[in-house]
This record gives sequence, C-alpha cells and structure tokens, in this order.
Amino acid sequence: MTDPGLRDSAFEPRRIGGRDLFAALPPEWPADPMPEIQRLVDASGVKVVVLDDDPTGTQTVHNVPVLTEWSVESLQPEFMTEGACLFVLTNSRSLSPDAARELNRKIGGALKSAAAAAHRRVAIVSRSDSTLRGHFPVETDALSEVLGPFDGVLLVPFFETGGRHTINDVHYLAEGEWLTPVAQTQFARDVTFGYHNSNLRAWVEEKSAGRIRAENVPSISIEMIRRGGPERVCENLMRLTGGRVCVTNVASGSDLLVFVLGLLQAEAAGKRFLYRTAASFAAARAGIAPRAVLSRDELFGNQQTTINTATGGLVIVGSYVPTSSAQLRALLASGRTANVEVHVRAVLARESRPGECARAAESVNAALEAGRDTVLYASRELVTGGDALESLSICRRVSESLIEVLERITSRPRFIVAKGGITSSDVATRALRVRRALVLGQIIPGVPLWRLGEESRWPGMIYVSFPGNLGGPTALKDAVDKLSGDRAPPANPCSAQRQR
Repeated sequence: MTDPGLRDSAFEPRRIGGRDLFAALPPEWPADPMPEIQRLVDASGVKVVVLDDDPTGTQTVHNVPVLTEWSVESLQPEFMTEGACLFVLTNSRSLSPDAARELNRKIGGALKSAAAAAHRRVAIVSRSDSTLRGHFPVETDALSEVLGPFDGVLLVPFFETGGRHTINDVHYLAEGEWLTPVAQTQFARDVTFGYHNSNLRAWVEEKSAGRIRAENVPSISIEMIRRGGPERVCENLMRLTGGRVCVTNVASGSDLLVFVLGLLQAEAAGKRFLYRTAASFAAARAGIAPRAVLSRDELFGNQQTTINTATGGLVIVGSYVPTSSAQLRALLASGRTANVEVHVRAVLARESRPGECARAAESVNAALEAGRDTVLYASRELVTGGDALESLSICRRVSESLIEVLERITSRPRFIVAKGGITSSDVATRALRVRRALVLGQIIPGVPLWRLGEESRWPGMIYVSFPGNLGGPTALKDAVDKLSGDRAPPANPCSAQRQR
C-alpha cells in the first residue's frame, strides 16, 4: 500500500496534552454515518458475533443476548433471530495461551457449523481489552485457521467511554487533561499481558515475537477518515489481502462510524475481515445506536420483582488493578455497606482455605438477611508468581475462592455487582450458572447491566459486570447507590467485618 493515509512510523512518544493533540487533527467528517450503517447491516443479514474474552465487553450495547456456552445447539437458534448482534462469553483472558488458542478453535468450529445450519453469514469480533491486555495474536490466528481465509485482521482498540484513543498509530489513555501513551501506564506492567510499545504497529511486532514486522503492518490514519470519509476507507481496505493485520486510528466516536461505514462498503464488495477490537467497535459494527444509561425508573419501575426484596445487594471485588482498589476504598469508606474481606494468603493455603471461605460465607449471609448491601472482597495484597503463568494461576485460585464463598450463600441478593473481568465471568458462569442473559444497557457509562436467564441460579436477577479498569474513584459507589435507589440501610445492621 502506498496511500499516504497508511503510515509507516514506529516510535514511543511522550505524554501530550489532549487538547493540543485533538486541536491539531482535521475536522471530523461532517455527515452522520449511522443511518447508512444501519441500512447496510439490515440489508446484509449478517449476524455480528462478539467473542468476548471477559464479560465487560457488553458495555456499549443494549437489548443484546449473551451466551456463556457455545454448542451448535445453543448458537443455531440465535442465528435464526432478527437481531444483528450476539455476544459469546469466552473468558479466555483468564486462560493460558495454549488453552485460549484451543478454545477459540473450538468456538470457531461451532460458529461455522451453526451458521451453515441456519444459512446465516457471520462477522466475528474478537473483543478484548482497550488497554491491550489479552491473547493477541493467539486468538485471531486460531480463528483464522478455522473460519478463514480473511483479507485482513483489523485492530481497533478505541474505547470512547474509557478515554482510549489511537492517533498517528499510537494508542493513548486519557488521564485528566493528558493523553498518556498506553505503554507508559499501569496496564502495560500487567504481570501476564505486559508490553513495551504504544505504537500499535510496533506492539503487533512485539506480541507476535517478530513474526509480523512493524513495517509490514499498514494503518488507516485519522487524516484518511476525516478528509476522505467512508469511500477512502473502503478503497484502502479493498487493498488488504492475505490476512494482514491493519491498525485503525480512531480519535472519536464519529471517526469510528466513518471507518465502520467504509468497512461495510468493502465487505459488501466481497472482502472478509476479522476484527480484534475493544468494546466500542462491536456496537458500531452491529448498527446499535448509543442510548442513555438506565434510569432509576427503568431499574425500579419494571424490575420490582428482581430488585425490591428484603435482602441486601452484593458487591464482589476480585480485581487488583489500581482503579478497582481505589473504587473499593471509596465504597468501603462510605459506611453504607457491610464489608467482608477474604484474606488472600489464607485462601492460597490448602489448610486454611476451607475455614476462610466458610467464615466469609457466614458473614455475607448474615449481612444480606439483615438487609445490608454487602461487599465481599479479596484483601488488597497482590500476590504474584515467578512468571506470567504462575501469576495467572494465583489470580484464578483467588477468584475460585470468591466463587466458593458465593456458592455457600443461601439468601438471594437484591442485585449482584462483580468487579473485574475474571471475577465477573466466574460469578456469572460458575456461581450463578448463567447460560443466557440479556444486556439491558448500562448502569453508569461503560458499565453493563444484565438480566439473568431463567436457567440461572437466581432467574431474572440484575447483574452488573463492572470492568476493573473503568471509572473514577467513586464509580463503584455510584453504581451501588443507583441500584439501591432510595432504600436506606437498616437502622441496626449486623456487623460483617472480618473477625480475627
């Protein structure tokens, strides 16, 4: 590709003022692409299937089903419905690379069989973290082997609500007035998925261990999107062949829609692409227009039977990212919840784990029955292993302990909020036995709220899958306050503090 919109630079930039960088960009494309996107989506009949590596990827959609298992028998009926989008929860971010590869191969095979049986074409979104943590290119390679060939793998980590922007091939995280290159943030130091490059072309080379060279990764620039519009995007996507990874620069929601419209035009002309993206792309590709966060009336008016009970709500925090810990501190400091700490070192030791889980479950049950909103959380000491796989195993064992506590709870909570990707997936699939849920919308920006299916442990329950790395210091408290409505805690609550 020789188009000037396809950039060829690789560098590690410095933090920059967001206002200055955005001001230097060309004006946004003036037309609204959404009506034409929706027309093309409807005309194509393609079902957008989002393989979500943790449950938080539903944070931009509404009235969309989520499956937690992927048998052909479960997928085929979904392909025969009119809806343009379906989420399949894989939780693959919690797996080893080899296990993630095998899982994606199995799901790809099931999708291929179910789509053929339903005579439905599908477009596959491999949804992962907007801060670049996940199994790439392991997952897209596995999907390409089963569902390919594809003309290109489109890398789109833009996530507007979380302040993740890609400009001049560099992925940034908005922090106040600043845009920080993502490799210079806490997320790049993740013990399992860490990296050193903010330039996405260099990041692709790093993550592929040099198999895909940065100079062989084309990119679609902001200038192309804003000056050339959908037609220019389409022209350049038509040149992609051989499954090449292509970086997409997106600085705003408008840029994303322009890109998606050009993408749909290229696909209508016969091109096939696999997408590796953050959450914003899924809604745009399915033609789902944004909607306001769920109001209190929507929560409490139509959901009385699932929320307004005598027991308290339950918040489960397993995530250790600094954002989660700050939000947990704010919620605990509010004085409105009963707080049950699970000591990590106790549950990692075989001899002390049973007693620790039993003690925590007893405390949670007592608090819920007393009508208290209750927080069940892992102690904040981060225990890591000698390498990435051992650290991931420790995270799994801590999450399993929280699930064991939840399985011992006998009082149905008024609602459940799970904080963190691995935690929210394990809570939904293992403790609550969810096989199908409906995404109602967002409780606060970027935080999805589900209604659980009839097959689940507590049918119809409101369930919030709260991303670990999203929101300001009071975001978790704000969500709990909204779910609790005007309901005051009991005047004489029981104490559920951790006892020594």
